[in-house]
Amino acid sequence: MKRLLGQTVNYVGSWGLAQGALAGGLLAAPLIGLMYLLDQLAKFPFAPFAFFDWIARVLPGPLVTFGIDLMIDGLRLVGMSVAAAAKTAEQIGAILLFFFLAVAATAVFVAFIKLRSIAPKPTSGLVLGAVFGLPMALVSLPMGQSTVNPAIIFLGLMLLFLLWGVGCVQVYRRLAIKSDGLVTEDEIRWARNINRRQFLIRMGAAAATITVLSGGVGGVLAQRERRQLTQEIAGSMDDSAIDPKGPFPNANDPLMPAPGTRPEFTEVEDHYQVFLRTQPTFIDIATWSLPITGLVDNPLVLSLDDIQNNYEPRNQYITLSCISGRIGTDLISTQWWTGASLQKILADVQVRPEARYLIITSGDGFYETVDLDLIASDERIMLAYAWDGHPIPFDHGFPLRIWLPDLYGMKQPKWITGIEVVEEYKQGYWVERSWSEVAQVKTTSVIDTVAVKEIYDSEGQTLVPIGGIAFAGGRGISKVEVRVDGGPWAEARLRTPLSETTWVIWRYDWPFAEGNHTFEVRCSEADGTPQIEEDRGNRPSGATGLHRRKTRM
Repeated sequence: MKRLLGQTVNYVGSWGLAQGALAGGLLAAPLIGLMYLLDQLAKFPFAPFAFFDWIARVLPGPLVTFGIDLMIDGLRLVGMSVAAAAKTAEQIGAILLFFFLAVAATAVFVAFIKLRSIAPKPTSGLVLGAVFGLPMALVSLPMGQSTVNPAIIFLGLMLLFLLWGVGCVQVYRRLAIKSDGLVTEDEIRWARNINRRQFLIRMGAAAATITVLSGGVGGVLAQRERRQLTQEIAGSMDDSAIDPKGPFPNANDPLMPAPGTRPEFTEVEDHYQVFLRTQPTFIDIATWSLPITGLVDNPLVLSLDDIQNNYEPRNQYITLSCISGRIGTDLISTQWWTGASLQKILADVQVRPEARYLIITSGDGFYETVDLDLIASDERIMLAYAWDGHPIPFDHGFPLRIWLPDLYGMKQPKWITGIEVVEEYKQGYWVERSWSEVAQVKTTSVIDTVAVKEIYDSEGQTLVPIGGIAFAGGRGISKVEVRVDGGPWAEARLRTPLSETTWVIWRYDWPFAEGNHTFEVRCSEADGTPQIEEDRGNRPSGATGLHRRKTRM
C-alpha cells in the first residue's frame, strides 16, 4: 500500500453508513426537481408519482385503504380540509417516499461496498444508479400518461438516475476523507482542500439551487399547461347547446342559511376531488371515442358530439359524496350536471336479453360494474359531459363520467373510455379492494356552524344561529333535529333543496346561554327512516353516527 505524505485516506469510517445516506439525501432533492422539469418540458412521466401509483395498484386493498384512512385522519387532526388538501398531501407523500427510498438505496449501497472492502470509485456510482433507477424507470413506463416514445422515456430517465448515482458516490468519497495535511494531487485529484463542513454547505447550496430552480420552472410550465388544457376542453364543446342552470329553483325560499353554513351550490373549482392517480388523467378529445360493445346487436362508437347532439340533454342538481368521508365530512359537493340518458343510449345499441351488466372502464385504470336492472329502473342515470353549463374539467373526469343516484362516488367512473355489455358479474376496482359492493349513501347530517358572532335578539330572546346540511342520497330528508348538552331534541327548519338528489340546508336558532356547550344533530329520510346513530367507521360501507360540535359561548 502506497503511503501518502501527510495524508491518510479512510473510506471505511465508523459512520460511513450515515455518510452514504447523507450523500443520497443531498442529491435526491435535485434529482426529483430535474425529473419534474423533464416531466413539464418533455412530457416524461414523473417517477415519484408513477411509482406511488404503481404501489397503490399492487398492494393489498386493506393496506391501501389503511394508508388513505391514515392520511385523512392526519389532515383532520391538524384541522385541515380533507377536500382541499387530500390530493396535495398524497402528492407530497409520493415525493417523500421516493426521497427516502433514494436515501436508503445509497446507504445500503455504501454498506455493501464497505462490507466487501471495495473502494468507492466514481464509476461504481453507475451501479447504484442502475439498481435504483431501473425499477423506477420500468414502473414509470406503464403508469405514466406520456405519449413520448417509451424507449426515449426509458433512456432519459436512466440517464438521470445514472448521473445521480455517480454524484452520490462522489459526494460520499469526499465525506469519507479524513485529512491531516496536504493532499497529493496525483493520488486524489477529486479531493478538494476544504473541510467537511465547508463542503456540505457548498454542496447543500448547490443542491437547493438546482431543486428550487427546476421545481419553480416546472411549476410555471405546469400552470401554463393547465390553462392550455382548460382552453382546449372549453373549445371542444358548444356551450350554447348546454342548458344554463338559471336561477336556483329555491331562490324564493324564505329560510336563509345560518351564517357560516357551507354554500348551497358548490363552485366547480371547489368541488372535492378523489381519483386513483396522484395526478388527474387528461384525455385528448381529438382521439377519444366511446365504444359500446359486448352483448349488443348494434355496437356503437360514439364521439362526444354524438352524445351531446343525438340525445336530449338531462339536467340535474346533484350532491355527490365520497365513501372515505368521516362524520362531518367535506368530501361532499353539489353541482349542476348535464348529460345524456344512459337508458336511451343503451336502447340504440339494442342490448341482448341475456345481458345483465355493464363493465365501464376509465382512462385512469378504474373500472366498475353497473347492473342493467338499475339503469332500467331509473331514467335519471346519465353519462354526464358538463358541469354548471361547461364541459366537465379534466381533473373531474372530462370528457365523460357517469352519475348513479344514491351511490357513493366510488361506484361512479370518470374519464370513461369504454362500455362492455356482459352477462357475468365482475367486481369493481374498489370492491376488489374490500369496499362495499352496494355503496349506497348513508344518511348523514352535519353542523357547519354555531354562529356565536351572529347572535341576535328576537321577541325578547337572544338567539344563536346554528346550521348545516343533511343528505340521504336520492331518498330525501324530512326532518332535522338538534340537541344541546344531551337535552331534548328540537326540530330545525329546512330550506327547500335544489333537487330531490341534493343535500338539504337546515337552520336552528338556539336560545343563548353562556358556558361550554355540545351540539348534536340527527335527521330522518323522506319516509321517516332515521339516520343510523351508532358510530361506525367509513369502511367498508360509509360512516355512520351523530355529528357533534363543542363551542364556548
